[in-house]
Amino acid sequence: MKTEDLRIMTPDQLAESLLNLKKEQFNLRFQAATGQVEKTHRAGEIRKDIARIKTVLRSRQATA
Repeated sequence: MKTEDLRIMTPDQLAESLLNLKKEQFNLRFQAATGQVEKTHRAGEIRKDIARIKTVLRSRQATA
């Protein structure tokens, strides 16, 4: 996800995306523990996307 795309989204959409990414991250952790991960790079991408969403949400809170 790009930051420009995230800035367009509403806070509800951002919260939903954050929840979905956290679920996916949880599932990837289980797959990694059992050795079934196919896309190992996806874990890093998810972590960075979560950070981007949290940054956008926090910047909106600071300006409000």
